[in-house]
Amino acid sequence: MLNTDNIRSRQERSALPKWLVQSDFVVDRDESRCIQCEVCARQCANEVHELDADIMEMFSESELCVGCHRCVSLCPTNAVSVREVELDFRPNSNWTAPMIRNVYKQAEHGGVLLTGMGNPEELPVYWDRMLLNASQVTNPSIDPLREPMELLTHLGEKPQALEFDENGALKTQIAPQLELHVPVMFSAMSYGSISYHASIALAQAAHEVGTYANTGEGGLHEDIAEYADNMIVQVASGRFGVDADYLNAAAAVEIKIGQGAKPGIGGHLPGEKVDAEISATRMIPQGTDALSPAPHHDIYSIEDLRQLIFAIKEATRYRKPVGVKIAAVHHVAAIASGAVRAGADFVAIDGYRGGTGAAPTMIRDNVGIPIEFATAAVDARLREEGIRHEASLIVAGSFRCAADVVKAIALGADACYIGTAALVAMGCHLCQKCYTGKCNWGIATQDPALTRRLNPNIATRRLVNVLESWSHEIQEIMGGMGINAIESLRGNRDHIRGVNMSDRELAILGISAAGE
Repeated sequence: MLNTDNIRSRQERSALPKWLVQSDFVVDRDESRCIQCEVCARQCANEVHELDADIMEMFSESELCVGCHRCVSLCPTNAVSVREVELDFRPNSNWTAPMIRNVYKQAEHGGVLLTGMGNPEELPVYWDRMLLNASQVTNPSIDPLREPMELLTHLGEKPQALEFDENGALKTQIAPQLELHVPVMFSAMSYGSISYHASIALAQAAHEVGTYANTGEGGLHEDIAEYADNMIVQVASGRFGVDADYLNAAAAVEIKIGQGAKPGIGGHLPGEKVDAEISATRMIPQGTDALSPAPHHDIYSIEDLRQLIFAIKEATRYRKPVGVKIAAVHHVAAIASGAVRAGADFVAIDGYRGGTGAAPTMIRDNVGIPIEFATAAVDARLREEGIRHEASLIVAGSFRCAADVVKAIALGADACYIGTAALVAMGCHLCQKCYTGKCNWGIATQDPALTRRLNPNIATRRLVNVLESWSHEIQEIMGGMGINAIESLRGNRDHIRGVNMSDRELAILGISAAGE
């Protein structure tokens, strides 16, 4: 006799008062291929798949699917596929389908809409509207396979001029510098927002390539301390894990004022994620929420920021660079100028497409400006004020490939942070559900059953491969331009031309239109 208990429970669950909230994805199963092995059920932390043992048939609850493709990737018979729901509303340029669905969701639960990763809206990606130059006749190109190409980058305050004694020895005292073998670093991702294995992989990869990873505001785990020479530690408003040992352990210190995905607001790591390891690393009680207030409660002016910068420099005996991270917002150039005048050795600017583990959807999608404009505006402002040499400029906010990095440096950046690209390299599928703690790829989770899915050694190798690939591509692009050193590219906007841009956009970016 057919057992309908499981079917009834599924029917009851589907009858819960969510009748206006439609699924984002549909899970299709080819019954002729499915062998009821339950791999999909075991691999899905969202409990989408279920085997009815009485009739030996797999069922999938599409409304629970987040589109991470774990089941699709691991199904041994390729029986499972996931596609977006094709339900269309009546066309309306104002009330689009996402807007309607958001109201439905809030009418059901009455809360703030949360999301993860960066802004996915169909707004212009200006990197794709910039084209790079190449040498032809009078300025011959350079073959990077046969001729030396210099990607070495130093971050920190530079002297305006160098002085030498009569023997040719340098007299000018050089401020502490970060030395990068490729102008790309891993951006701030805290242990807690990402897993232990992901944190270890980022640190190991930075150490192997000769660049830097950033702890974020989650403190420095004792197992990562051995890679501290390739780590930047962060001082955020919550001051989690911050003490003198923490500040002195790493290669540099970054004061976080804001981030691109959620400018002007703080952070929140739920207490259920704060296990014993995270508790020890963040120096907070186990099981308590880790709340970062929106402002630093001791910073309300540039003068206050200067006090903190020099307090950290004093604590670290002026042996390492101290920088400031800000979000790309209106008047970002003036804010960056203030940070430099306050004593920052580098300024990191995070654009509105920058990723995050959790953010209110409305803020992520509606606050901030593109990193392309912020980069150009800040570089121009610092040059106009004659203080560009006093600080390095690091930019972030969804750098997807080597070409994006080259364009950013030509606009005036010294180096770039990558976060989402690093997670994708480790296996992330951008399902934007990081805040749930149910990452099926073992990246944005603290669930032991899920974290062990990410092999840190394999993840390290994949991260190294990406950075080495980008390094080769940067050299190829530079060689095509006839440039053999990254220093010659920095701020050289004559190597960029814009397409499909207004005159005002071209003017802000400081570039010419294609054909000029």
